[in-house]
Amino acid sequence: MNSLTENLIDKSGIVSPGAVAELFHTTLKEIASLSGLSPDTVSKQNRFRSKTSQKRLRDIVLILNRALLWCGTPMQAYAWFRSEPIPSFGDLTAEDLVKRGMAESVLEYIGRIAEGGYA
Repeated sequence: MNSLTENLIDKSGIVSPGAVAELFHTTLKEIASLSGLSPDTVSKQNRFRSKTSQKRLRDIVLILNRALLWCGTPMQAYAWFRSEPIPSFGDLTAEDLVKRGMAESVLEYIGRIAEGGYA
């Protein structure tokens, strides 16, 4: 793992919404919004540790980690995730796609771009 994933995924493989919020200087409410999870889910340990919640949070971390390669900094990767329209997906953002359960498509898109391909 690199430093971004090391900061956001603990040794037991759990993504802490609090760690994500802290790294990106935002709130748990914003993490809930960008992940498509409820504020209760990201603020209660027994809920954010569920398989479904962890999948969504892990997807976000993996996408940010991949985007970091060309964005340069974690904050720039976060800004890209939240606001950059992706033409291949009707100008939806990575955030929009994750909320729709399409994180794998975003990772494939990033993979194509990383290989020098077209989106």
